[in-house]
Amino acid sequence: MQKAKLVLEEGSIFEGTIFGSVQESSGEIVFNTSMTGYQEILTDPSYKGEIVCMTYPLIGNYGINAVDFESFKPHVNGFIVKEFALEPENWRLQKKLETYLKENQITAISGIDTRALTKKLRRQGTMRGIITTEDLSKPELTKRAQAAPGLSGRDLVATVSRKEVEKYGVGNKYRVVLIDCGAKNNIKESLLARDCEVIIVPAITSAFQIMEYEPDGVMVSNGPGDPEDADYVANTIKKLLGKVAIFGICLGHQLLGRACGAASYKLKFGHRGANHPVKDLETGRVYISSQNHGFAVEADSLAELGLELTHINVNDGTVEGFKHCKYPAFSVQYHPEASPGPEDSHYLFDRFIAMFR
Repeated sequence: MQKAKLVLEEGSIFEGTIFGSVQESSGEIVFNTSMTGYQEILTDPSYKGEIVCMTYPLIGNYGINAVDFESFKPHVNGFIVKEFALEPENWRLQKKLETYLKENQITAISGIDTRALTKKLRRQGTMRGIITTEDLSKPELTKRAQAAPGLSGRDLVATVSRKEVEKYGVGNKYRVVLIDCGAKNNIKESLLARDCEVIIVPAITSAFQIMEYEPDGVMVSNGPGDPEDADYVANTIKKLLGKVAIFGICLGHQLLGRACGAASYKLKFGHRGANHPVKDLETGRVYISSQNHGFAVEADSLAELGLELTHINVNDGTVEGFKHCKYPAFSVQYHPEASPGPEDSHYLFDRFIAMFR
């Protein structure tokens, strides 16, 4: 296999081998602690602009199947693993991970000390970087890594949002408009399973256009990048508040917060994995959640805006959920639809639907 290098903007270089597409890739280097679910991670639009390092040491052991896609293609800028399985086995196996990455032109590197890389990112924070096969000097490689684009200052939502309206479950009991900021497929499936007609609209859809569908509720999806760069969606949410029930997930949670006047900020290394504990402040119960975000809502600004903190991250105390004290609107920072991850929080979809009645 061809030799390759992972280069971080602060000058660190990790050597490995290419096992995906042979082309230079750049982006923000992040890590995910999930043991399984790499297919869902690869196809989650929220990872647009990021090179994902899997902390679990063996990836690809069950291959790729036709069921577990969260969108129509992979969105990661690159993929980093300690070891990938040369000969996967699973009853649903349709192709190898390596084949899938090559077909979709995703650069991937193996043989990396992912533990050392993850410890560095935890200490110093996420960094820009590149995966390259070019044999250049360390200063030249570092300069390229420093030139890699970050997540802020560009509208990544626009690159993953649908361009046309899509309708599913027409004639079902309830009608939900899903604002697509990079929506995972299982959000739609979770709504369909609860007798909802789901109308998926582009992120640029206006509040007036949304209300023309006469929805029972509006869901704001997950998505990539800095919420500040998608404030046009927050402005739409602001116009919808009080007119219809609203549920925000992940980026949608941050955008609901910004619509209400809360501030958002970038986390040091984010939360990405299927094992993050979240505490429900109303019941005291702790749920294990699936998460993928590098930004958060500022807790100090919630109360004065008429927003009640409902969930916190057990590990670092950051905001994981809030609800509006006046209007039927709430959101969570994590992924109740899972895929991958635990299904502890499916009840939140039921809570959303209960707001319709």
